[in-house]
Amino acid sequence: MKTIQLSIVASLIALTTVVESHNVLRQHGGQKVLVRTKRRWVLSTIELEEELPGQYPQKISQMFNNMSGDNHLFKIRGDGVDREPVDTIFIDPHNGSVYAKRPIDREAYPKPFHIKFDIHDKYTDELLDQELAFDVEIKDINDNPPKFVAPVMIFDVNENTPEGFLPVQMPVTDRDKENTPNSKIMVTMLSQNPLEPKIGVKQMHGRLAQLTLAGCFDYDKKKKYEVVLQAKDHGDQPLSSTAVITLNIVDSNSHAPVFKMKEYEASVKESITQTDILRVSVDDLDTPNTPAWRAKYTIIEGNENHNYKIETDPKTNEGILSVIKAKDYERTTTANLKIQVENEEPLFVCPKKPKDPPDTAMIKVKVINLNDAPQFRTNPVKVFVREEEEPGKVLLMSDASDVDSDPSELRYEILDDPANWVTIDKKTGEVKTVKPMDRESPFLNGTDTYTILIGAIDNGEPPGTGTCTVKIHVGDINDNLPQLASKGVVMCGNKENKVMVQAEDGDKPPFSGPFAFSLGGDDKTLEDKWKLDPAYGEECGIISRKSLPYGNYSVPLEIQDQQNMIGRETLVITVCDCGQANTCRDKLPSSSSLGPAGIGLLFLGFLMFLLLLLLLICECGKAFQHLPMIQEEGNQTLIKYNQEGGVSECKSEPTLCLTPTQRVDVTKGLKQGTMQKPQMSQIMTQDTSEYKSAAFSMMNSNMASPNMVSMGQRDTMMSMGGQAMNSWSTSRNSIVHGGSSRRSANKWLNQHIADHIDRRLYEVDGNHEDYLQYQPQRYDYEGQGSKCQSLDGMSLSNLGDDLTFLNNLDPKFNSLAGICRSTLQGRNTQL
Repeated sequence: MKTIQLSIVASLIALTTVVESHNVLRQHGGQKVLVRTKRRWVLSTIELEEELPGQYPQKISQMFNNMSGDNHLFKIRGDGVDREPVDTIFIDPHNGSVYAKRPIDREAYPKPFHIKFDIHDKYTDELLDQELAFDVEIKDINDNPPKFVAPVMIFDVNENTPEGFLPVQMPVTDRDKENTPNSKIMVTMLSQNPLEPKIGVKQMHGRLAQLTLAGCFDYDKKKKYEVVLQAKDHGDQPLSSTAVITLNIVDSNSHAPVFKMKEYEASVKESITQTDILRVSVDDLDTPNTPAWRAKYTIIEGNENHNYKIETDPKTNEGILSVIKAKDYERTTTANLKIQVENEEPLFVCPKKPKDPPDTAMIKVKVINLNDAPQFRTNPVKVFVREEEEPGKVLLMSDASDVDSDPSELRYEILDDPANWVTIDKKTGEVKTVKPMDRESPFLNGTDTYTILIGAIDNGEPPGTGTCTVKIHVGDINDNLPQLASKGVVMCGNKENKVMVQAEDGDKPPFSGPFAFSLGGDDKTLEDKWKLDPAYGEECGIISRKSLPYGNYSVPLEIQDQQNMIGRETLVITVCDCGQANTCRDKLPSSSSLGPAGIGLLFLGFLMFLLLLLLLICECGKAFQHLPMIQEEGNQTLIKYNQEGGVSECKSEPTLCLTPTQRVDVTKGLKQGTMQKPQMSQIMTQDTSEYKSAAFSMMNSNMASPNMVSMGQRDTMMSMGGQAMNSWSTSRNSIVHGGSSRRSANKWLNQHIADHIDRRLYEVDGNHEDYLQYQPQRYDYEGQGSKCQSLDGMSLSNLGDDLTFLNNLDPKFNSLAGICRSTLQGRNTQL
């Protein structure tokens, strides 16, 4: 066998072009010509049987040429060599024999192996020929059986499936080469349990099998079937496999519902509707709570007027009969209804069995007589009347009848009369007015119709009441004066000099607009101020003939409707500066709203303010309770500069800051502060007599406010002598001590400041220019910044005073004192 296979492989090789050139002498035209020829190779496809048995490696081919020599070196590459499956095929580099190292599975590598080889000189490694190639094709054998995609399958099949194909398909696969006997498949039925009805199999498209049915399933007899199928190929040695299919039969409507009773009776009162007056039930052998079991009831006779309906109770499967349209006993005393029943799912009957019609039953319904309510012959009734007519007008005579009672026994009543405009005679049913009707009344809801409801009541048990709606159409008269829709308008003086006003009338045309407008009143100058354009229509334009100052202006108007009824109105025109929305700027709405959080914060802030006020009163009381009324202890007050934090709890007026001028430098100012009065007189030589008389008059006019002295007053007082200053100081002290509202510490502070100003004015001694240097400033006034440049710029009269009291201050002032002392020492300044 091996020898035969090798001979077949060798016979497939044919010789082609020679690789290496060869020199040949040929005769051409009597001359010898040197001709170059090529080596020829035999190349073709090599067939290798898959899974070839035997020892490996096995020789599968041999490379030949027409000029064999011993100097050839063979090299190959490609599929099976250096590509998958790697190292499966190799060649003897010296003699060109091709070998397979191991068996090859065609199903794993269905495509042929494409291999390239080169011929080199074994001595020089020179390439002797161009790139050559050959293919190795794996020959298929029948080594794969056909297989079902799912060897075990379960399907649900309805009981009412007709004969023919069942909805069951089984695909089959085979890995062997396509379109060969090894992959050709045949599917057959091996077994079926139970045997009836007959189940078969039909092969579709070669590799798809579908089950078939001959006959009908019966869910009551068999609920499950098992079928075994076989798939076999057509190879030399056929291979096969099987599959087991289970068919679960799903119950269908194979049993018709049957009424438990063939006749039923029910009763209903006349003139009423009622649900569930009767229930009917059926028997059904199909599976409960399925469409094959649920009943569907229908009334097929006796319900021509559609008085009844029958529905299915989804829980009990009973039929519920109801009255949906009231019955009249005088017309019908008994109703005979014929009903039938079916299932939601259509009934299935095997073609071999006859099909019966749906089951039916009879229902006899008795109508019970009741007291019928009276009936009005006309309902609703329309009545026409003119508004504002005198009361007592008869609107209609009620006409009601009752089949169960004597008409003379009926009584009439007004059931609904919103405005109490009418009354009715209880015996005759006469309806007449008791008040004039107003078409513009809100009870008409903007229409011309006033609606009332009357009733007729019989004497039955219980009494019956019949109702009738009366629609009273109220005709219009001209009983409303035309008037302005708005009594005030805005005229934008910065935009235009015209406004439009609209008129309205409660009446309908022709008793209303369009209107004729004119200026009214007795003022003959109105036409000089105002002009109407347009003066006819639903609205009127009012134009000011000249520019008007901002303010309110009253313009009398007369408005005449189509029936010459005149309404007199006064229009208020507001002339103002308007914004974008033609609204006066000072009348623009301003609104603010606080939510719960904002209100809470305001309340909390108010409580904190009260607490701070209480603490302030307590602290102020503590601060001043030990101060003497009048006591001079020197200027023991620390002056704070550039203080931007918290201030004193009690507002006071401490020692004032004096700002030097541009003509007196810091050193000079300090020196002047220590000069004696004669020296100051030499410096301040300017005559100040012209200011003295004015100073006394200003002091007298400002005695009511002794705590503040204006700039002009200070200038005037600068020009006065010692007598004037003493007089001013005495007058000021008398005011301070005489005021009833200033007590305790406040008096002491005022006196302290007054004495300080007196001493300073005395040193100035009337020099007006130098006095301008001394400008007492309000310490806690924040409107103007302090003019004090530094501590060095201060020129106080008490620089020579004893400052030993600073040693007894609170410890927190020691740091400030140390800073000031270091600064003064650094500048070499002496106080």
